[in-house]
Amino acid sequence: MNRKILYLLFILMGFIACNPEARYTTEDVEIEMSIKTVSAGFVECSFSTNKDAYYLIAIEEVRPDYDPMAHQKQFMTLALDSANVEYLAWRNKLLRSGEFNIAPFASHSLQYGAVDHFFTGLWFDTEYWVYAFVVDPETMKPAGKLYLEKIKTEWESIVSLHFEYRVKGTWDYIYPIDSASGDIHAHFPYVATTRDSLEIERDMADTTTFYSYLSTPQDYFSLWLLQMSTHPEEARVLYGVSAINNDGLSSHLVFEEGHTYYTFIGGYDFSVRQNALFKFKWEGEKTNLYFTEKDNIAWENYEQGNEAEVCVSPLR
Repeated sequence: MNRKILYLLFILMGFIACNPEARYTTEDVEIEMSIKTVSAGFVECSFSTNKDAYYLIAIEEVRPDYDPMAHQKQFMTLALDSANVEYLAWRNKLLRSGEFNIAPFASHSLQYGAVDHFFTGLWFDTEYWVYAFVVDPETMKPAGKLYLEKIKTEWESIVSLHFEYRVKGTWDYIYPIDSASGDIHAHFPYVATTRDSLEIERDMADTTTFYSYLSTPQDYFSLWLLQMSTHPEEARVLYGVSAINNDGLSSHLVFEEGHTYYTFIGGYDFSVRQNALFKFKWEGEKTNLYFTEKDNIAWENYEQGNEAEVCVSPLR
């Protein structure tokens, strides 16, 4: 009897897995969209649906000569086509690298259930459309109406914070600290990179690269930050407390004893006041250091080209 029950259970599970209608609907779905925070370089939004459904969320710079609400079907179709092109590029890249566990379009590019989302890498003082609509993942066509709201990003960041940087063992951590509350600002977008000083010197000495025109690590990272600003799709955006090196997943860099390193952290919100450059010498895995922006270089000094020297404090 137990074997029969188990067999029936497997059949039922297979039926559910092969029956997408059991997991989503496209009929009478309402999307609730809320704009929570608008800053200079990011917009924080929340989305939810009254029924289980797949839906696309996106942001696009406003085109003054075009009204999406008057051309809903066309607008949604083009948005879905763009998302599918991005998905195919991602899928093709993974397949060429030998990865065969490829997520389908729905799970990779569409939302399901309640979602809190940050659109980052935006231009300051610029109008955008934030929008969402239901998608039928089988037909790859829009279903239902377009939900759209126009926003305008701020001229300057509305978030006031500073970065704290900690190196411990084989890990290094970034803490974006809210200047008002002193708490970690878990949702503030930022970018960061760590470079061996020898690598920076090699880049700047290489006459085949633009780095040969630079003379200091500050110049080197200024160019890197400019690259992130002009090509936001290339940025690896971080949030909250992040370990960015030596984790075996996201970084190629492994600290070497006796080497000097620079870490640049930039608030990804088009606010130059929220950037910091840290410098430290790696003394082995037992090193346990704590850096704060007060110990390090402020952006005002960074702009003047002063090199960052650190004042090392015990771990607090």
